[in-house]
Amino acid sequence: MDEVEIVVAHSERVTLRLGDVFLKVDADQARIDLEVEAMAAAPVPTPEILWRTPPVLAIAALPGTALGRLGAPSTASPAAWAAAGAAVRTLHEASVPHWPGRRRRDPDELAAELDRECELLVANGVLPADLVTRNRRIAEAAIRPWTPVFTHGDLQVDHVFVDGDEVTGIIDWSEASPGDALFDLATLTLGHEEHLGDVLAGYGTDVDVDLVRAWWSLRSLLGVRWLVEHGFDAFAPGCEVDVLRSRM
Repeated sequence: MDEVEIVVAHSERVTLRLGDVFLKVDADQARIDLEVEAMAAAPVPTPEILWRTPPVLAIAALPGTALGRLGAPSTASPAAWAAAGAAVRTLHEASVPHWPGRRRRDPDELAAELDRECELLVANGVLPADLVTRNRRIAEAAIRPWTPVFTHGDLQVDHVFVDGDEVTGIIDWSEASPGDALFDLATLTLGHEEHLGDVLAGYGTDVDVDLVRAWWSLRSLLGVRWLVEHGFDAFAPGCEVDVLRSRM
């Protein structure tokens, strides 16, 4: 081991990499409890838990590389993206665990949060009003009743690891909960619209693509302000603001 790599760091949690070991330091121990339980229940490959000493969780690195990164073209094959879709389908078809997981907002709560965020984005000059208004109209389609499934809850493209065309594991389960299947699919393909067809081919069932796109707008509108406040660049090429602009 030559160095300590800071994978992600903000006021809520820090993830460090030391060689083949990841150390997650989390201020919310309930979130770590959920992550451990979710990995044990998930019917897809997950990292090995090496040890836990609150507030630190140590997990082993997965073989292979991340499926992609937000803001950069993915070098993974279409077959690897399809394999990711198949893994997500396996997760969604599993029985929802007995634990409630991270509580998800119901449609009314989502609508109220969308109202607040859109007002703040415009009032604080974070985004232009026409961009917010257009995406808000698109996002509203995602706010509807859904049948809950076992969702990862934060299935960003760099949370899925592949080796060749095979999924070797999925990381970061602290947001797992019964939720909307299309939210996972939208999170996985956010900023990688060109691979949506590959993911859906692997997922293997009819999916309302317009609702996936609605979740792209909804997730981005709800996330931009948090990202900016926590030191992340939502305005970087290919990231959340570009996703919103692509809907215009």
